[in-house]
Amino acid sequence: MNAEAKTATTPRSPAATLGRGNRYRWGIGGLLAAGAFVNYIDRVNISIAATPLSESLHLSPGELGLLLSAYLWTYTVLQLPIGYLIDRIGVRWVMRVAVVLWTVSSFVTAISGGLGLLLISRLLLGIGEAPAWPASWKAMGYWFPARERGRCISLLDASSRASNVLGLPVMAYVVSVFGWQSAFVLTGVVSLAYTIAFWVIYRNPAEARRAAKLSAAEHEYILEGGAQQETSPSESPWSNVSYLLRRRKTWGLAIGYASYVYVYYLLLSWLPSYLEKSQGMSVLSSGIYSVVPWLVAVIAELAIAGWLMDRLIRRGFDPTKTRRAFLVLSMVGALGVAGTVTTHDIVAVMVYLSIGAAGLAVNAPTGQSIITLIAPRGSVASLGGIVNGAANLLGLTAPIVTGLVVEATGSFAGAFVIAGIVTAIGILSYVVVLGRIEQIPEPSQS
Repeated sequence: MNAEAKTATTPRSPAATLGRGNRYRWGIGGLLAAGAFVNYIDRVNISIAATPLSESLHLSPGELGLLLSAYLWTYTVLQLPIGYLIDRIGVRWVMRVAVVLWTVSSFVTAISGGLGLLLISRLLLGIGEAPAWPASWKAMGYWFPARERGRCISLLDASSRASNVLGLPVMAYVVSVFGWQSAFVLTGVVSLAYTIAFWVIYRNPAEARRAAKLSAAEHEYILEGGAQQETSPSESPWSNVSYLLRRRKTWGLAIGYASYVYVYYLLLSWLPSYLEKSQGMSVLSSGIYSVVPWLVAVIAELAIAGWLMDRLIRRGFDPTKTRRAFLVLSMVGALGVAGTVTTHDIVAVMVYLSIGAAGLAVNAPTGQSIITLIAPRGSVASLGGIVNGAANLLGLTAPIVTGLVVEATGSFAGAFVIAGIVTAIGILSYVVVLGRIEQIPEPSQS
């Protein structure tokens, strides 16, 4: 048989035959990315409102750090049980309840007249946002083949950083002109719009296929590419969680990811206040300058983690070595935030912060994609809950530690040095503890 005849009679793979009209999965990816955007708008608004809010309520830096970290208390505590709940009940209904809760939280914050109600509203925000990342990771495991996972998670994570690029100047303007409460009214309206969109649009692939929204060709393409099966975990899910907690890979990834989360929350919570105090900026100016490192981060994430890493793997580079190299080198870049202690020049400060933010931006989707790659069948949300919970347990200390350091020393220098030490520990965890990036065997196979 000649080559032409062989080519004509050989069935083409779903990847080869998939047409441009079969992109429903990217619509779901866009919906999840929009959720990440709204999710972080709800978080960043309080960092912009921090100075006028603390002045109106007469809060000390330590008390402000406590308020900035409050949503992380419930968010972190719920990570492990919420991962289990998502694996048992599913993405759709857990997230439907979640988006309603974080919408209510924004409106409650807007009407708060004292520290007590503010704390309650931030705790409610933590409850509402707790399922967001584990549910998104699980949904992406369902909706995307492994070869597209890096781009998809980069889109999700870049959207969370785009909230800083777009949200910081908008929130700074709103707070400056209309007062700090108006920022939470605005985010409440945006959250309500997303709540309606999620309730109407989101389905799992099998449900979308039955509703004729997902084509047979695209569904086959997703499945043959290594997507997670829409199945429940073992009959004893808590023993499955216990099994994951005993895996070295779980903790290698969790400790490394925790170092990223610590530095990220330091910048997310305190960057505008740092620029106001160290550079004498107004609320509006600090919001505008804060955009610079986050804009660099979005570009770096999409170009490096979203495009370059997937391209290298498709071209035959070893997936384990490539992903580990991206993890380690990105965290080396994140050390740039510690460089701010060496200068008071605003240009140099922006360069250091931009390098650090870019490193964090590349690290985040790389680490998140590894969750979907190493989790046993039916356990993506459980593993994600463990990793995210451990990471946020450390991350919630960042706003508090920073506030206490600033209160004790009158400077942010010590806080950035601590961030550098935490980053170095994360690098060691990725290099020494994580090991080969491959699926953790299911309990029955170990």
